[in-house]
Amino acid sequence: MSLSHQQKVYIPKEARTNQFITAEIKVTDELLSQYPDYQSCYQTLSRLIFNLAEQHDLRNVHVITNDKLPVVRFHTEAYCFQTTEQILFFYNPAYHEAQNLFTQDNYRARKLRIVFLATGEDIRSNSASFHIRVRELLNELMPQLPITDLKVKIRDHQHLSYDLFAKAKGNKETYGYKLRAIGPRYKARKCELPENVSSLTYVTVSLPLSRKLKQGLLPDSATDFTPLYQHLEDSFLKAAANRQLTRLAMIANGLTPLVRNSKFEKLDSKTEVQMIGFDPNATEQQVIRRWDADNLVEAAHFTIVAGTKDCDDAGYGRFMNNVETALKAFAAEIGIDPEREDLVIRFHQHISYQI
Repeated sequence: MSLSHQQKVYIPKEARTNQFITAEIKVTDELLSQYPDYQSCYQTLSRLIFNLAEQHDLRNVHVITNDKLPVVRFHTEAYCFQTTEQILFFYNPAYHEAQNLFTQDNYRARKLRIVFLATGEDIRSNSASFHIRVRELLNELMPQLPITDLKVKIRDHQHLSYDLFAKAKGNKETYGYKLRAIGPRYKARKCELPENVSSLTYVTVSLPLSRKLKQGLLPDSATDFTPLYQHLEDSFLKAAANRQLTRLAMIANGLTPLVRNSKFEKLDSKTEVQMIGFDPNATEQQVIRRWDADNLVEAAHFTIVAGTKDCDDAGYGRFMNNVETALKAFAAEIGIDPEREDLVIRFHQHISYQI
């Protein structure tokens, strides 16, 4: 296999791309004191943000003032719903536009979180342009706030999602990706990033614990689910080790994993979210396991995090080829039928910095 071929990963043409950027502004007592009440503050600021969004051709923008975490997924229909700790946005970037303020009566927000969802075609190739427009909006917004010394934390989230077994189902058309890091991609498109950027690249897979899987590993009326979880963990770690993948997590405790760079982020888990942190610069193995033998959950979540050395000059193509090989071996070990079952991979690239 040629070097060029090794540096690319061949992903199904129907793979879905998403990008969203969040801007977090700390809500201080001084800021709130400029308004009659919480609601007046949130309404006034959201109107200002939405007006600026129109000027910068940002067509799907949301303001969150209840401290819930945004989760973004592709869907052919646009809708969102809230849980206790999350707001889930489902949308198709090619068609869906929206502006919403998410608030809660008499609630004092810790942060004002602005969520910018990318819209249009060719999301990945236009990601730098989208980032530039968001930053231009923020540069105009901050001087218009009544308090001048507020900081903004920007998080840029991008992911590609596809079925690992698309080819087995007859979808044979693929496209070769080098999966370049965000920094070089943006620099090539005249989008300069500050030096203090934190970055993280990783892959997630959510595995429904199907009837077939449970019946194969658990006796009837089982109350101890150790055999199921241990088999999944052992099979996953073995497949990853065979491809020299060392930053790993298995979360099967009913919580949604949220991956962060442990070097820069304070990790606080909540009742719905399991924070997991990895240092991409560390050389030692990092394995996180979270499951309870007494608790049978609906799905197990697996994460494989790229290290600094997993990105060469071309990108993360070689890393993703190793990930795909490992996940195919894992799927075979636990008896997934490629022709009948999906195993959806999400390749995530995140950067964050403060301005």
